[in-house]
Amino acid sequence: MGDYVRQMPESSGDFARAPGASRLFQVDLPLLLLLMLLAAFGLVVLYSAAGQDAGIVARQARFFLLGLLAMLLAAQISPVRYRRWAPWLYLLGVLLLVGVMFLGVGAKGAQRWLSIAGFRFQPAEIMKLVMPLMVAGYLADRALPPRLGHTLVCLGIIMLPGILILRQPDLGTALLIIASGLFVIFMAGIGWRYLAGVVVFAIASAWPMWMFVLEDYQKQRILTLLNPESDKLGAGWNIIQSKTAIGSGGWQGKGWLQGTQSQLDFLPESHTDFIIAVLAEEFGLRGVILLLSLYLLILLRGFWIGMHAQSTFGRLLAGSITLTFFVYIFVNMGMVSGLLPVVGVPLPLVSAGGTSLVTLMAAFGLLMSIAAERRVIGQ
Repeated sequence: MGDYVRQMPESSGDFARAPGASRLFQVDLPLLLLLMLLAAFGLVVLYSAAGQDAGIVARQARFFLLGLLAMLLAAQISPVRYRRWAPWLYLLGVLLLVGVMFLGVGAKGAQRWLSIAGFRFQPAEIMKLVMPLMVAGYLADRALPPRLGHTLVCLGIIMLPGILILRQPDLGTALLIIASGLFVIFMAGIGWRYLAGVVVFAIASAWPMWMFVLEDYQKQRILTLLNPESDKLGAGWNIIQSKTAIGSGGWQGKGWLQGTQSQLDFLPESHTDFIIAVLAEEFGLRGVILLLSLYLLILLRGFWIGMHAQSTFGRLLAGSITLTFFVYIFVNMGMVSGLLPVVGVPLPLVSAGGTSLVTLMAAFGLLMSIAAERRVIGQ
């Protein structure tokens, strides 16, 4: 990955219009169009998955518009400014996570939210944006590939909020945030021996994690993954019903609003984590291919932006955002199809959810900011 981060000179920080960008706003039009197509398709699927509840769809549409506004605002700010703000945003994020430990609002056995002046939010979502900013900003000032000492500092930056989020507990969000930081290190050209060391460390830490870190319900999810039939009416119910829904859709699907597993409430969490099972049942393999095609085009656009970024910081940040978006897709589809444990990761821009949607759209705003960054020749 070393060529990825050393292919272009550093940017002066000035903005000039990039190919595919709007004259009035710093907006990447191909990426914007793909996101709007995906969101529109997601609302159609959500209407069925939510039991034809127009209220849920309207709420999701409002969150998408809010996310669109956040994306447009984020796109107008130069990556140079993000780089300067990164340490302060990181410090704020960590302080908010510490605040959750003492002042957090609990729900469903987890303490993940803060309520300030009547506004309730999840500080962990902020770290989804701040983590790649912080690690990319740290490495951009140093020689690449990173030395061992710099790599260890990055791991410390990554693990501090990761551990705080694991204590809430929120395994899915913690994994996404940790991955977003690790992807920056990977894009910076870390040596394969370090990657091998990480793999060995992960294997060695599996038993301590199982014994001292994972909650009982998280252990049960892993055991259910290995043998969902062992508890058909309990922990294995979600996976069994999800796989049934996916398999019954065939090539053409049963038709919109005609899925039996979702419409008859056999499929729990059908409008959130397991929404792709509804899509597969009603739209069939054709619908899944359409969804994957939209995701693939967004991923390719993200990598294109990263490859053409003017600065090391921009390339590292764009690569991390794009790969983290891929992890969203991979983990959700993997857990719904029974290939991965259920960790509560939504399907991006399709599953119902407000905070995660706005955060994701803001991340795409960072991508657009990087796409708009161009060196002004002669200045």
